[in-house]
Amino acid sequence: MRVDVSAGERGPDPGGEKLLVVDDDPFIARLLEIELSAAGYQVRVANDGEQAIQLVQQDAPDLVITDVMMPHVDGFELTRLLRQDPRTAAVSVIILTARGLSADKLEGFAIGADDYIVKPFDTPELLARVRGVLRRSKEMKDESPLTGLPGNVRIQEEIEDRVSSGNEFALLYADLDQFKAFNDHYGFARGDQVIQELARTMENVLEELVPGDAFVGHLGGDDFVLVVPPSAAALVADTIVQRFDDRSPEYYDEADRERGWIEVLNRRGEQQRFPPLTISIGIASTQRRRFAHFAEVVAVATEMKNFTKSTPGSSWAIDRRTT
Repeated sequence: MRVDVSAGERGPDPGGEKLLVVDDDPFIARLLEIELSAAGYQVRVANDGEQAIQLVQQDAPDLVITDVMMPHVDGFELTRLLRQDPRTAAVSVIILTARGLSADKLEGFAIGADDYIVKPFDTPELLARVRGVLRRSKEMKDESPLTGLPGNVRIQEEIEDRVSSGNEFALLYADLDQFKAFNDHYGFARGDQVIQELARTMENVLEELVPGDAFVGHLGGDDFVLVVPPSAAALVADTIVQRFDDRSPEYYDEADRERGWIEVLNRRGEQQRFPPLTISIGIASTQRRRFAHFAEVVAVATEMKNFTKSTPGSSWAIDRRTT
């Protein structure tokens, strides 16, 4: 890695954001730690993807800078795991690798990386990329630029307020099934249209069923969070599922709609068939239990959502366990 930094090019960053460097090469990891710390960031280092996951769960950073080629959990898998967990879905990721092939870059972006830097690189370039990713992340956390809905910070504040107030509520965590395949087949512009229309559908459903007593936010990608009264949770989820299923066929070209599937190249370069888009919704409710903090509510809703994903078609599931 080339290092070419002059004192005039590198000033302390006033934000002091938390960064996690993940690299199994101790020399590269230490060098990045020194340079990023000198720029004013709070830096921790993990030697592989497994250790990174542990550190993220202990204290989520603002940005993860990860190498791709690592034992056990590589950079792609680490990024995928971060994006699948709503508690870390908003963590920014820069993938760092010696592989500069377009296919590798596309894979990194497809699984949710925010930027991709090819080794060797100059330190000023790295710092500029870090600042750019963190700036975009701050803009997105207050409001999703794609849907205009509240972003991650507002979502967490809303849920924490509900928990601390002691008032009853239900949290719905929704995301789309087969959405990556849809994006790969039709392109991101078509995928963005689906996300925007789903956001409007959710807003309309809440306005019709629970006007003035509900909240909907966009975590990013195809992940949404809704907060409603417990008594309305099932009806809201069922209505969203029905309306999405009614609209879903129209997102496809006529030939694909008639076949009932699309074909997309998988990581092995083989054609794989994927069924139409569906939606899964997991619900955590205070109707039968109490929650102590934000993460507990999200974890239960995520568990229910993952359960619905194990069944074919659009569906929703509500947690009915007592505390």
